[in-house]
Amino acid sequence: MATRAARGFGQYSGAARTLERVGDRWAMLIVRDLLVGARRYGDLKAGLPRIPTNILSDRLKELQESGVIRRVPTVRGGYELTAFGRALEPVVVALERWGWSALGEPAEGEIVTADSLAVALRAAFRSDAAAGAPPTEYVLHVSGVSLVAIVVNATLEVSPIGPGALPQPQRGGAPEVAFEVSAEFVLSAAEFRDLLSGSLDPAGVQLLAGEHDAVVRFARMFHIDPVGPAPDAVVGSGAAEVSVA
Repeated sequence: MATRAARGFGQYSGAARTLERVGDRWAMLIVRDLLVGARRYGDLKAGLPRIPTNILSDRLKELQESGVIRRVPTVRGGYELTAFGRALEPVVVALERWGWSALGEPAEGEIVTADSLAVALRAAFRSDAAAGAPPTEYVLHVSGVSLVAIVVNATLEVSPIGPGALPQPQRGGAPEVAFEVSAEFVLSAAEFRDLLSGSLDPAGVQLLAGEHDAVVRFARMFHIDPVGPAPDAVVGSGAAEVSVA
């Protein structure tokens, strides 16, 4: 296999080095899923159902050679991010926010995974809105995937729950928390998008437990603003701006 240097852009810059290591198709999604926790090869394949097995193997090897990921000695077939790879978290979160403006409607065959939802919640979390709020536990069911989001002292922890939930990193010595507020609700993928973008009235959320006031608070704590013009707005080559109908 060609080395990363041979596949380089021939430019001495940080952006070029980044793209040489994680710019190939699928690479950043692998990094995204590993930000949530260590994963086996099969876990990564299940979360990225359209990636060919040979491409997944190639990307994992390339990311290892670049020092972004490493094998987990205690987990057969497992991978995790190195400290170098984990430093990509702000990049992944920024990409998640940027892509929120172009989500559109879910296409046929597109799936929602616990790892993608966890990163979306990290991208949407507003610690300033959570500051001063009582310890809160939210249980979300989105398109058949379930996770719990815990907000304590303006910090967020997200973990998948239910059948097939994969293990998450645990904070050692974390004290037990008595939650003052809790809510459990059900959303489609599009409703999850709309709730985080502010276009869905929290009163319209299907609540399984708790009060709708908790959903209102959730919508304040978790929000993603559009970062650019609507996806159907195109800037022409001249001075005028052209909108595509």
